[in-house]
Amino acid sequence: MKTGLAAALAAASMLLGVGVGYAAKDKSPGMDIMRGKPAREAGLAALAQAEKLAGSGSWELLGVARVYYISGDKAKGQALIDRVLGGKAEPSDWQRAGAIYAEAGDNASAEQMFQKVLAADKKMKDDTGRAEIGAWYLRTGKRDTGEELLTQALTKNPDEMWHYVRAAEGYLGLPPGR
Repeated sequence: MKTGLAAALAAASMLLGVGVGYAAKDKSPGMDIMRGKPAREAGLAALAQAEKLAGSGSWELLGVARVYYISGDKAKGQALIDRVLGGKAEPSDWQRAGAIYAEAGDNASAEQMFQKVLAADKKMKDDTGRAEIGAWYLRTGKRDTGEELLTQALTKNPDEMWHYVRAAEGYLGLPPGR
């Protein structure tokens, strides 16, 4: 009986310890870091928390980088972009970085990233990426390049409605839809 009681006490103590440890885990502060602050200060506090929560996720870090870069802190945004692209970057990371540069009007940097994406996809497997990049080329006045990429995308997947939406955005000079 004493052994059973000792085992039960040990199990209960362990569960209590796990429960206390779980409860003590850091929780995100929520609105408390933003509420009542001027808009810029609140936005920067939200970005700092977002960066913390992003950890090492490439798409997450690029999402944070985009807001820094577009809102005027290009150095901080670029540092996050470099952090992502300096590791084992995937073509989707280059495309997202290119989209950040494109949105900021840095067409030379955008084109550099987009060309890396296209070079990595020699077998033309990513028709969606080609349609998106093709639309960007249309928006920037490089119609021949844009139409060639859209042709490739539509040849591979002629029934993809989003390819036509991207083409329309490009021809009409609209920003890419999300």
